[in-house]
Amino acid sequence: MKRRRLGGVLTVTIVLFVASFGIRVAIGAGPVLAEAEDAADDTATPVAETCPEPPNPELLAALRDREARLDEQEQRIADRLQALRIAEEQLALRRAELEAAEASLEQTIATVESAAENDVSNLVAVYEQMKAPDAAELFTEMDPTFAAGFLGRMRPDAAAAIMAELEPANAYTISVILAGQNADAPTE
Repeated sequence: MKRRRLGGVLTVTIVLFVASFGIRVAIGAGPVLAEAEDAADDTATPVAETCPEPPNPELLAALRDREARLDEQEQRIADRLQALRIAEEQLALRRAELEAAEASLEQTIATVESAAENDVSNLVAVYEQMKAPDAAELFTEMDPTFAAGFLGRMRPDAAAAIMAELEPANAYTISVILAGQNADAPTE
C-alpha cells in the first residue's frame, strides 16, 4: 500500500510539473513568437502595428493565481518527498542497529551456552573421578531427571559403578529417564 501511495504521489507530482510547464509556456509564448516574427520580417514596421493586444487582466490574474497554487503544491510535494527520504534513511539506520544488536545478543547467548556446557562437562568429570559410593550418595539427593542428565554424559564404566551403588528404586527411575530421553526423536 505504501508503494501504491508513493506511485500516486509521483504521478501527481509529474502532472503538476507538466501543468506548470504548460502554463508558463502559454504565458511566455506570445512575446517569443512576436520576436520571431519581427526577426523574420525584413521590412521596418511601425511600433504601433507590432504591439500585441494587451492580455485580459482577469485571465492573467487567474493564471498567476493558479501558477502560485501549483508552485505551493509542488513545494509541499517536494517537502513530503524529502521527509520520506529522511524517514527511509532513519529506518535503514534503525534496521542496521537492530541487526547489530541481534548479532551481539546471539554471540552472548552462544558464549553463555558454551560456558554452561563447560560447567556441566566439568561436573561430569568430577563425578566420574569420585568414588562410586560417594557419588551415589550425591545422586540419591538429586532430582532423578537431573541425575539422569549427568549419568547419561558419563563414561559407561563410571556411570555403571554409580548406578550399582544407588538404591534399586532410584536406579530404576534414572534408568527409565535415560531410556526415554530419545523416545521422541524422529526415526527417519
